[in-house]
Amino acid sequence: MARGKLRIYLGAAPGVGKTYAMLSEAHRRVERGTDCVVGFVEHHDRPRTEVMLHGLEQVPRKDLEYRGTAFTEMDVDAVLERAPAVALVDELAHTNVPGSRNAKRWQDVEQLLAAGIDVVSTVNIQHLESLGDVVESITGVRQRETVPDEVVRRADQIELVDMSPQALRRRMAHGNIYKPDRIDASLSNYFRPGNLTALRELALLWVADRVDEYLQQYRGEHNIRSTWQARERIVVGLTGGPEGRTLIRRASRMAAKGSGSEILAVYIARSDGLTAASPKELAVQRTLVEDLGGTFHHVIGDDIPAALLDFARGVNATQIVLGSSRRKTWQYVFGPGVGATVARDSGPDLDVHIVTHGEVAKGRGLPVARGARLGRSRIIWGWLVGVGGPALLTLLLTHIDADLGLANDMLLFLTLTVAAALLGGLLPALASAAVGSLLLNYYFTPPLHLWTVSNNKNIVAIAVFVGVAVSVASVVDLAARRTHQAARLRAESEILSFLAGSVLRGETSLEALLERVRETFAMESVALLERAGDNDPWTCAGRVGDGRPLPRPEDADVDMPVGDHMALALSGRVLPAEDRRVLAAFAAQAAVVLDRQRLQSEADQARTLAEGNRIRTALLAAVSHDLRTPLAGIKAAVTSLRSDDVEWSDEDEAELLAGIEEGADRLEHLVGNLLDMSRLQTGTVTPLIREIDLDEVVPMALGGVPDGSAELDIPETLPMVAVDKGLLERAVANIVENAVKYAPEGEPVKVSASTLGERVEVRVVDRGPGVPDTAKDRIFAPFQRYGDAPRGAGVGLGLAVARGFVEAMGGTLAAEDTPGGGLTMVLTLRAVAGRPPDRTDLPDLPDLPAQVTQ
Repeated sequence: MARGKLRIYLGAAPGVGKTYAMLSEAHRRVERGTDCVVGFVEHHDRPRTEVMLHGLEQVPRKDLEYRGTAFTEMDVDAVLERAPAVALVDELAHTNVPGSRNAKRWQDVEQLLAAGIDVVSTVNIQHLESLGDVVESITGVRQRETVPDEVVRRADQIELVDMSPQALRRRMAHGNIYKPDRIDASLSNYFRPGNLTALRELALLWVADRVDEYLQQYRGEHNIRSTWQARERIVVGLTGGPEGRTLIRRASRMAAKGSGSEILAVYIARSDGLTAASPKELAVQRTLVEDLGGTFHHVIGDDIPAALLDFARGVNATQIVLGSSRRKTWQYVFGPGVGATVARDSGPDLDVHIVTHGEVAKGRGLPVARGARLGRSRIIWGWLVGVGGPALLTLLLTHIDADLGLANDMLLFLTLTVAAALLGGLLPALASAAVGSLLLNYYFTPPLHLWTVSNNKNIVAIAVFVGVAVSVASVVDLAARRTHQAARLRAESEILSFLAGSVLRGETSLEALLERVRETFAMESVALLERAGDNDPWTCAGRVGDGRPLPRPEDADVDMPVGDHMALALSGRVLPAEDRRVLAAFAAQAAVVLDRQRLQSEADQARTLAEGNRIRTALLAAVSHDLRTPLAGIKAAVTSLRSDDVEWSDEDEAELLAGIEEGADRLEHLVGNLLDMSRLQTGTVTPLIREIDLDEVVPMALGGVPDGSAELDIPETLPMVAVDKGLLERAVANIVENAVKYAPEGEPVKVSASTLGERVEVRVVDRGPGVPDTAKDRIFAPFQRYGDAPRGAGVGLGLAVARGFVEAMGGTLAAEDTPGGGLTMVLTLRAVAGRPPDRTDLPDLPDLPAQVTQ
């Protein structure tokens, strides 16, 4: 019997309509005459979904009892006995009630497929097993019901059911997903725009990978080698040199320009295992490419261009990034190079980018070893050619019959001397000239095999030979010296340009500058020392590196004075005198950066003083207005009660006393906020952090608002929070009083709490006029009031004090829009580990995890 086919509707988020899409397909199949039944579909009291079940045959469910509660599950045996052509099975990740035939519903589906029944099912992206940790980090919810990725990947068809976060939230607000009493909690928690956007991106990327697998399989089955540019794949060719980091970062920027682009870094090693690559550098580049979201590949191949192109075409790449060749001009006689060959053979399907670069590890430093300007290998080859070459040439010329003549023999020996000079410089060339002249005298100048020269012309010829050889060697050596000096001057100019640029950019990081000095001169540690006077001790203004501390500049390997009372001290090695010019520029820049940092600190202090002056000015204005109003009311009421001209009734006296009490309460509240703001401004708020339950604090904070003006929802199962009880109570009280002030008449403020990962959120929701995005931060500034307060007055300190107290306890306070209109204050606190977050404020629906706390 042939295995049945599995079709899955993959939902980007709960409520996007995957069950509705599955039922719509069932109706289309029934209209075409297909034997289609409903094995298990749950409509969750959604009217439109329930209507779609009409007209479809439903297999009766199986009743089960577990711990005294009745449940219904799909009757797998009944579906197998019915043997339809197609069965609809909703919620693939569902966990069956104990006592069922299988533990998971996807196992039920596997049995139906094995029986030859086609199955149409649904699953949400957050239920895939491999994405559990990612979804938890985004939403704060651990998905307990999961399905292995392989089960979904084996499906014959996967269709993504997607919806924009805004449209999904509108569906929620219209009551198309959950009941009205759960809408606000859902919109404010799990169904936040950020959560929905992240889940949507996960779904799109997962499906894109699945589509890519189908594409690779199809290309392999049809032996298609040409590139199909359905998706940007950028291959970075690495040589193991330090320029690889530049190439990887350049490829990352290219990939960032197109959504879904992929980076594949590849290093091709020869089959004999011989390589000049640094294993340490390759490890660094592997880490870098993986941090940037790419993959690293190690390929064996003797023909590097061919191996690179084979790899690129094998992964269906669209672009190749290579570094410009580091070879010298004369080395191109051996071939065009990897970059040119790859560009020539890439064809029309592959774009090849040649990226210029500098050797990162070497370009920063200054050349310090004069003997290394030609390279060790070149010097060795120079000595071999200069000493061994004349001997081999002599052996060759003495064993052939052709008589070339002394002039031609001397030209051949001169050629070897020039080659030795080009390779090894002056000393190998001089040795070649000496050895060549001796061999010419002994083997080719009459009398032969004697160290004498009988003909004066031959003496002149040998002398000319030696002179030319020495001249050529001197010219080559001079050219090497000039190249070395040019490299030094270029490095110095780059460093001085960096210093000038840092001055123009206003960079003020002393540690970064000292680290630059340490890397440039290859030192163990660098410190900037200063003292107040000639007889005062030295103090360290800044230091980087792992070397020993330097109490005085005299204790350093290198010290560079900066004025009379400052010095740059370096430890690690002694620098040559030619490097001190650049070091002096670094030292001067370090002094400038230190002065700039201190000026910045003084500017910050001045800004703080200015802010304090502004607050004092606002305080005077508040005292002159907001404090005068309740004082005037109290004064008028007391004057009236003391008046002998009027005889007040008991009701009148009670009203006047109530006015006095109300005015005193307003004064107490205003003065309390002023004192709290003063404590925050002076930094004298010291929280006493303890582990407490929110239901012990939040209800007490509602004592200052009228009865019925606030609704409280604080589940007892919330984890404890680490806060200062008094500060939290004052903060919540100020937030709630502010919300009640702006809430419409008869519309209570909702105060609820929930868990979000390792945090606990307290949300104060009102249906007032709300605050535009541009003013959401300004309402937390001292002495700021947005709009008109219809009931009561204040100096605009309540939210400023609340945010100050919350931040002092390590929490945050932010403002968000309330779905449907209004403002929501979100107070986030650190949860104490130990009590598991077990929420029951959302319906236990398979579409949305029962443990949802957002």
